[in-house]
Amino acid sequence: MGNLRSVEKALERVGAQGFITGDRSVASEADGVILPGVGAFPRAMERVGELGLDSLVAERVEAGTPVLGICLGLQLLFESSTELGGAEGMGALRGEVTALQSPGLKVPHMGWEPVCWARDSELATGLTSGTPFYFVHSFAVRPADDGDVLGTAEWGERFACAVARPPLYGVQFHPEKSSAAGLRVLANFAEICAPVPA
Repeated sequence: MGNLRSVEKALERVGAQGFITGDRSVASEADGVILPGVGAFPRAMERVGELGLDSLVAERVEAGTPVLGICLGLQLLFESSTELGGAEGMGALRGEVTALQSPGLKVPHMGWEPVCWARDSELATGLTSGTPFYFVHSFAVRPADDGDVLGTAEWGERFACAVARPPLYGVQFHPEKSSAAGLRVLANFAEICAPVPA
């Protein structure tokens, strides 16, 4: 749902070849899988179920294929969300998705915020802590395992905005709308998927 074409174009800019597909056979042969998304969690999970993307993602992760969730795509990787009465997610990562706790601040949170990296990761290679990325969201992931948290940002509260449990990765911000830093994240993911020989 949503930002598929803009992600595809951003991948082209970093020299990666992306395909928009709901075809399991095509996705099963890819070097990596990106699950982008905008909109509401419950409807998106309905669509994921209709397309069988939940089992596809589970199979690809089990096979060691890199998977990247972007924005709502990150949220769908978790066990559940409280959005619009609640829904179950894919459960690839333990934890839930709940509303941002931002009293006095406008929600949805829209705009550029600095991301603080919690640790080293191939996904964040070449990016320093404090680099701004572009966000549009009202909900945030709450990983059950602190070790899954790769980066955090702040909007009323400090929240997890990037996760990494290789081969599974996810970002709450939109790399395809985050200028050079966002393109670097996508280039890093492409390198994780298909390393260039030294």
